[in-house]
Amino acid sequence: MSAKAISEQTGKEFLYKYICTAAAVQNRFRYASVTAETDWDRLTQEHSWLLTERLVVKPDQLIKRRGKLGLVGIDLDLQGVREWLNGRLMRETTVGKAKGVLKNFLIEPFVPHTQEEEFYVCIYATREGDYVLFHHEGGVEVGDVDAKAERLMVAVDEKLSEEQVREQLLTNVPDDKKEILASFIVGLFNLYEDLYFTYLEINPLVVTEDGVYVLDMAAKIDATADYICKAKWGDVEFPPPFGREAYPEEAYIADLDAKSGASLKLTLLNPRGRIWTMVAGGGASVVYSDTICDLGGVDELANYGEYSGAPSEQQTYDYAKTILSLMTREKHPQGKVLIIGGSIANFTNVAATFKGIVRAIKDYQGPLKEHEVTIFVRRGGPNYQEGLRVMGEVGKTTGIPIHVFGTETHMTAIVGMALGHRPIPNQPPMDAHTANFLLNASNSAMTPATTRTASFSEPRTSNDVTPAKKSKAGLPAAKATTLFRKQTKAIVWGMQTRAVQGMLDFDYVCSRDEPSVAAMVYPFTGDHKQKFYWGHKEILLPVYKNMADAMKKHTEVDVLISFASLRSAFDSTMEAMQYPQIHTIAIIAEGIPEAQTRKMIKMADEKGVTIIGPATVGGIKPGCFKIGNTGGMLDNILASKLYRPGSVAYVSRSGGMSNELNNIISRTTDGVYEGVAIGGDRYPGSTFMDHVLRYQDTPGVQMIVVLGEIGGTEEYRICQGIREGRISKPVVCWCIGTCATMFTSEVQFGHAGACANQASETAVAKNQALRDAGAYVPKSFDELGDVIKTVYDELVANGTIIPAQEVPPPTVPMDYSWARELGLIRKPASFMTSICDERGQELIYAGMPITEVFKEEMGLGGVLGLLWFQRRLPRYACQFIEMCLMVTADHGPAVSGAHNTIVCARAGKDLISSLTSGLLTIGDRFGGALDAAAKQFSKAFDSGMLPMEFVNKMKKDGKLIMGIGHRVKSINNPDMRVQILKDFVKQHFPSTHLLDYALDVEKITTSKKPNLILNVDGFIGVAFVDLLRTCGGFTRDEADEFVEIGALNGIFVLGRSMGFIGHYLDQKRLKQGLYRHPWDDISYVLPEHMSM
Repeated sequence: MSAKAISEQTGKEFLYKYICTAAAVQNRFRYASVTAETDWDRLTQEHSWLLTERLVVKPDQLIKRRGKLGLVGIDLDLQGVREWLNGRLMRETTVGKAKGVLKNFLIEPFVPHTQEEEFYVCIYATREGDYVLFHHEGGVEVGDVDAKAERLMVAVDEKLSEEQVREQLLTNVPDDKKEILASFIVGLFNLYEDLYFTYLEINPLVVTEDGVYVLDMAAKIDATADYICKAKWGDVEFPPPFGREAYPEEAYIADLDAKSGASLKLTLLNPRGRIWTMVAGGGASVVYSDTICDLGGVDELANYGEYSGAPSEQQTYDYAKTILSLMTREKHPQGKVLIIGGSIANFTNVAATFKGIVRAIKDYQGPLKEHEVTIFVRRGGPNYQEGLRVMGEVGKTTGIPIHVFGTETHMTAIVGMALGHRPIPNQPPMDAHTANFLLNASNSAMTPATTRTASFSEPRTSNDVTPAKKSKAGLPAAKATTLFRKQTKAIVWGMQTRAVQGMLDFDYVCSRDEPSVAAMVYPFTGDHKQKFYWGHKEILLPVYKNMADAMKKHTEVDVLISFASLRSAFDSTMEAMQYPQIHTIAIIAEGIPEAQTRKMIKMADEKGVTIIGPATVGGIKPGCFKIGNTGGMLDNILASKLYRPGSVAYVSRSGGMSNELNNIISRTTDGVYEGVAIGGDRYPGSTFMDHVLRYQDTPGVQMIVVLGEIGGTEEYRICQGIREGRISKPVVCWCIGTCATMFTSEVQFGHAGACANQASETAVAKNQALRDAGAYVPKSFDELGDVIKTVYDELVANGTIIPAQEVPPPTVPMDYSWARELGLIRKPASFMTSICDERGQELIYAGMPITEVFKEEMGLGGVLGLLWFQRRLPRYACQFIEMCLMVTADHGPAVSGAHNTIVCARAGKDLISSLTSGLLTIGDRFGGALDAAAKQFSKAFDSGMLPMEFVNKMKKDGKLIMGIGHRVKSINNPDMRVQILKDFVKQHFPSTHLLDYALDVEKITTSKKPNLILNVDGFIGVAFVDLLRTCGGFTRDEADEFVEIGALNGIFVLGRSMGFIGHYLDQKRLKQGLYRHPWDDISYVLPEHMSM
């Protein structure tokens, strides 16, 4: 969510730190926080004024009207404060409907003052700007400030002046206090703006001859502005509403949410409850909670939460295991139910997310059966059939009762089943598989004739665009009634290839002549072309680095679809509105600060641009155009008949619920004419009324469906429009969030705007107002489809709608990757790998997660064992590998590999080129003797040849014994590297048969010449064979195979790479110039006839 309440202490800390005013703000930073763990001696050392001043003490837990509730101790000394706290600290108390424990208290200096010195000031945000409320009589008995207070609205992007404050707010204030109050209020407003407050109330604000005192304060800040305000805010702790505990599991999920691009929310309402939910989608999660409460389950509802935005399998697993852990801690006499619900997803791969849930169910199958948990599942969206199949299978294999339903079942029907209000079908009807919609039954690849593009009740027209009306001079530009048409072209901001391909497939199935996407803008690459499919054919779409080029080259474009991140969406949207050709902008990003959204809305109103979003999936106009991922994949497009227009237009906040409306409307009417999800933020770019009026003025629309929501008052404008006759078409409307009035404490739902700040903003109040105004309002969301069908049937009966004959859409080939995901095709892989898997949440080396590698301190040798040998080697083996890497790391600059690396480095080549130059010298003559030595000695030893016979045979064959001999070292000047390794091997290896054999060979060769020793290459080669054969991890054949395929030379290559890189860096650090070999070190031997 965006607007979050902060503690009074945090709010005052911000004010004291950052307010800029000529008024003397007193008692800055003079507050002390007290909990049950407080050390009073330490507290008085840190705040010595506690011992000398009269004090005030009060709870700091988001409790309103503390004075009237007797929760403020006034004019006490420290002992009096402690006695006052004795009767309240850690005691349960009731505030309204909420019961909670008083845990956090704030102590401040008592400020003696008169009633005449108390004032009230409040600043709060609205869509149009920020209201400043002021009343000259503050304090506990301030009463209804909305009715009493003077108010001043500061429009978006405008500033507040002291003159405005004096003239419009301070008319009833004594003259001697006007200047100080005006300065303070302006400073307070600037603070409010700079630190992204959304609400800031001070009551009372006391003004004496000494200055200004902020006695009581309540505030909310826009949490989405954290990336802007982090330096000033620091780490803000957001306390839970009074009456609800802060659970560590909630903090864990909040942390997962912060680290993920997906949305993960969890609020515990009643941990002992028997009804638990795991719902996909911000809007759907509210609908399920509503239905549970409507059916009498409010007291047993354990949690509210949602997961959405395509979380990974691991993220879904972590979310699911948290809920399963919570619900299996206490038994319930009636057993428990888990509702795994959701609307029809737009882009989330349902099967992938369900895999995470299935893993969690398997892990918790014991506790789930012990606590008699029954699970009900309903979901739709990409690959949902596979997800439901997997979920059903886990029920059969674990013995846990799991009832599974798809899009053929109404979204909330499973709630009635779970609560015993409706029977559970024995064999639920299943919709056709995803693939069935996409196969061409006619065996023809040709595109059929253009399908119907007009509404069922509307004659076809050649051009259905309604251009923006020209506005009179000085007035904002009028917005277009028709946003999308068959010829609409868009630019997509962001490298969202999957969304773009989905748009092109929709265009093709709608029989559009050309793709709706003209170009893409992606500032992180240069201009280039991106490949997409248009039906069976491959096409190229241009991608531009900057928007100006894209707009200049594609003047036909009038829609921008922005997939920019929450940090860049504001700038890119403001830039797009500088181009007059743009009439519609869809902003997908969630989490844009409200202050930035309001600036975008203001400019859009001035420019005549319609904004859909932020925090939306977009919208769809069947047969014409769809925004990004709206409507989901082709199976849902076809199932919901979104390839041709119907007669019903809808507007919703939720993207997932908009897809559910597509499903409901397609099953109960002739289909959707147009649908828009305006987004879940508090200030959507366009409102319900904006779109309802468009639909009213669109001939093809015969009825309107509105899915409203708790929070805001926009639905009342629809009531007014119906009463005044401006809206004459039938309107079916339902506001979700009716459960909020049944909860004892405030719950912030999945959408940022889904929070009622007053009674009129509740869903219950809005539903009643809509019903009274003449809209068709069902009793619950469960009945929404029935009401839509009733209204539609009436329109058909009276001839307003004349259903037309269906025309089949053209087929679109399925993408290879999706067909493979569905298991429809198989293809031999181009590559096979068995050592590493990076696809999941965690990197895996040969079956071992990277966290386990570090937890068990396997070291570099252990990692090499996993990646090279697919084994977890014994500790001594890992140590031996690391020792080998250390002793082979370097052997000075004179050897050929180091020499080559140095020459390359001095020629100005880069690290990779220089390293490669050195590595290319490795072979039988330099460093490559490990494999050869291992093979020669193994073959001789395994054949039963005596060491002397081996030496004689090699001499007779005229072959060198690999691994024997050294230029410098000898039996009298031994190589300490070999000695170190020999000591370790003799101490730790279970057996050293081959090494002993090689040492016997060394005795023979050194008797002939002292430098024919077993060198480091030879030692490592034979010792490694002993390791592979005797460590217990390999068969004899496996050990021999590793030698044969060159694994041992890898030790030298890996080790010596460290030395080569060292030489490269050394030369660069020493700034050595181009190397030229001295001529006096070269023997010039020319042919004899040339020298004559």
